[in-house]
Amino acid sequence: MKTNTCSVSFSINGEKKTFATRPDEKLLDLLRREGYKGTKYGCGQGTCGACTVIMDGRAVYACLLYAMQAEGRKVRTIESMGTYDKPAPIQQELVAAGAVQCGYCIPGIIMSATALMETEKDISDEVAKEYMDGNLCRCTGYEKIWVALRRTLDRAAAEPKKKASKGGKK
Repeated sequence: MKTNTCSVSFSINGEKKTFATRPDEKLLDLLRREGYKGTKYGCGQGTCGACTVIMDGRAVYACLLYAMQAEGRKVRTIESMGTYDKPAPIQQELVAAGAVQCGYCIPGIIMSATALMETEKDISDEVAKEYMDGNLCRCTGYEKIWVALRRTLDRAAAEPKKKASKGGKK
C-alpha cells in the first residue's frame, strides 16, 4: 500500500520548520510525533482543551486541525512558554495557587490564558471565562485555576503594556 506523504512548513515556537505529513494527519499528532509532547491528547473531539495551541495569535484545538492547515502559519506550543528556572507568570500563579494536580490539562489552560492576555485588553471576568471555557480539568474543581488566572491578569494589568485586540477564541 502506497503512503501518500507531503510536506508542510510553518513557524513552530518562533522557528520555521518543514515536516513530512499525511493529508489526513492531525496537527496534534504531528506535533507529538515531532517531540512537542506538552500538547496533550485528551478527547480528540475539541471538547477538553488538552491539545490547545496558539495559531496566529488564537487559541485553537490541535486535535481538530489537519497538519496541512498550519501551512505558512505561526504555531506556539507549551514548549514556547517559561522554563523550570524562569516560569511564565501564569505558570508561577498556577503553582502558587495549588492549581496543578495531575497536570494533564495545564498546558492547554496556559495556552488559552496566554492567547487571552495577548489578544485582549481590559479583560473582564466574562471575557476571561469565555476564553477558558473550552478547557476541562477533572482534578481541581476550577476554583484554584480561576484564582491563578485572576492573579495573573491583575499582575499584567498593573504592568503597562501595549495590547492590540486581535479577537477570537478557538
